[in-house]
Amino acid sequence: MRGGPSIRFGDSVNTDVIIPGRYLVSIDPAELAEHAFEPLGPSVQAAVRSSKVIVAGKNFGCGSAREQAASCLVGAGIEVVLARSFARVFYRNAINTGLPAIALGDAVEAIEEGAEVWVDLEAGEVRAGDASVPFPPFPASLRRILDAGGLIPYLARHVVGGAAS
Repeated sequence: MRGGPSIRFGDSVNTDVIIPGRYLVSIDPAELAEHAFEPLGPSVQAAVRSSKVIVAGKNFGCGSAREQAASCLVGAGIEVVLARSFARVFYRNAINTGLPAIALGDAVEAIEEGAEVWVDLEAGEVRAGDASVPFPPFPASLRRILDAGGLIPYLARHVVGGAAS
């Protein structure tokens, strides 16, 4: 189970807003997290750091294909991103960095700003207050990648001598 306090964003949150390009010289999630959502100002940055869940509209993570957009969210303590829909590359980068990204379609509107949100990846359920929103459960293979902290840690642990376990 992942979750906690949430922060809400609108549609088409661009990767340039998530992590501005001038910080892409780093790949350290903690260092990148210092600049997450910097264009939106210090109050939004503080709200992101005190949240565990991002709730957003459609096309979250649009823009350039920078994996630092997902890894900076991990560094900021975000445990899951829920959105109406995701930009395709951001979605895969999120999974590869160990950050669950769950497309809820219109059901995302059931989650109020600031709600305590809990996500069960195995059962395929998001709970926020009295609302329960189902989603297709993540396959075991993706849950193993997420549980390992991303694709590279997963491969480092499970690929020995060319054989995957």
